[in-house]
Amino acid sequence: MVENVIWPAYLDATCSRSEGRRVPLKAAVPEPTVDEIAEAVQQVGYDAVIERTKTYPREYEPRGCVLVQGADDATKSDLLGAIAAYVAALRE
Repeated sequence: MVENVIWPAYLDATCSRSEGRRVPLKAAVPEPTVDEIAEAVQQVGYDAVIERTKTYPREYEPRGCVLVQGADDATKSDLLGAIAAYVAALRE
């Protein structure tokens, strides 16, 4: 079973690509939380585990991360695109 790690910086519109954003700026949302990401992962159809004490290597403040389990059939970029779309929909 493959476990994908999703850091909030991957979806953060306030981060540049060199700071860790991995989705296009149009799809990114400002300052996503691990709770929003976990809810979006569950909406996509996968299991999510929140790790609140982890710190992304390019950041200084711990924001946590989300472990996505059961996403064997999806590439990480496809998974990030779907999660970003759901986080944006959750905020509307």
